[in-house]
This record gives sequence, structure tokens and C-alpha cells, in this order.
Amino acid sequence: QVQLVESGGGLVQAGESLRLSCAASGRTFSAYPMGWFRQVPGKEREFVATISSSGRWTNIADSVKGRFTISRDNAKNTLYLQMNSLKPEDTAVYYCAGGQYGSTPTGYNWWGQGTQVTVSS
Repeated sequence: QVQLVESGGGLVQAGESLRLSCAASGRTFSAYPMGWFRQVPGKEREFVATISSSGRWTNIADSVKGRFTISRDNAKNTLYLQMNSLKPEDTAVYYCAGGQYGSTPTGYNWWGQGTQVTVSS
């Protein structure tokens, strides 16, 4: 029912910034918590950040705390991930997900197709 489409990924140098977007199509985007995850080939999908339906409550992974910020604009049905001071180890496919407020992929109802972020040294 809900479709998610990520955008904003690309190739950047270490220390640069990117802003990822996740556009949701559906009737009640504002009713659902959302999250960002990332995955490197050969590894499990990793938690990045989550946000409550209102946007007033967020949680971010220790690995990106202080550098990444999650936000949302419910009027635009869009989720954001602002990534600053990017490091090569941030290289991954980034996915947005919806339906729960949690730090594990299990249980999320909807997933986007992902957007590639590559950080060169």
C-alpha cells in the first residue's frame, strides 16, 4: 500500500555532505514512524536512525551520532537523512523503511529500493 523511493545518494569525498530523501506515496504517511538503514555487501542491514510519526522523537546509531540527522516533513510526505562529515566507512546502500519505531529491520512493513552512497578517501 505504501511505496517509498529514496534519492540523493551519490559519490562524494570524505568530509563532504549529502542529504538523502525518501518520498512516500500513501494516504497517511504522518501516522507512521520511519527509519533509515544501510547495508554493505556481505553484511547485515544496519540501523542508522529512526523518527517518530510526529518527528519530535528521534534515535540515531552511535556510529553516526553527531554527524547524521534524521527529520521529516509530513506535509510533503518526505523523510530526510542529513549526512555530514562523511567517512569511507559510511559507504553503503541506504534504505528508508516505515511502519515501526525500532532499531532492527525486523517488523518494518515497507521498504524503499535504496540509494547508493559512496564516500571516497
